[in-house]
Amino acid sequence: MKPQHLKNMAEAVIRRTLESLPNDLKAALIHCRIETEDRYHADSGEETELDHDLLGIFEGTSLLDPISQPCLEMPCIRLFLGNLWEHSGKNRTQFREEVRVTLLHEIGHYLGMDEQQVAQLGLA
Repeated sequence: MKPQHLKNMAEAVIRRTLESLPNDLKAALIHCRIETEDRYHADSGEETELDHDLLGIFEGTSLLDPISQPCLEMPCIRLFLGNLWEHSGKNRTQFREEVRVTLLHEIGHYLGMDEQQVAQLGLA
């Protein structure tokens, strides 16, 4: 499937998912960017042990992290659409569900949850 079509489907899912959240959570998310990319690419010079088939990632300071100094960059959730498409078996319905679950999973990290807490919510 063409990357732009995946992006359009994902953006519609992201929009609906965010609209369905409680107002206080929506308000908190205005301080967190949500981006889509085809695949995960580490910044140049950045060493990483992250999987090449990563579905999404939260980067930055969670809402529970103490702020020791002003942050220059806003926290960011990135969803990797090519990986999500392959993980979903190239099925449109499953892709939409994987985008929704991955977004909610990463929002959990933004809220300060660890992997176990996110999994207990059924978002693993």
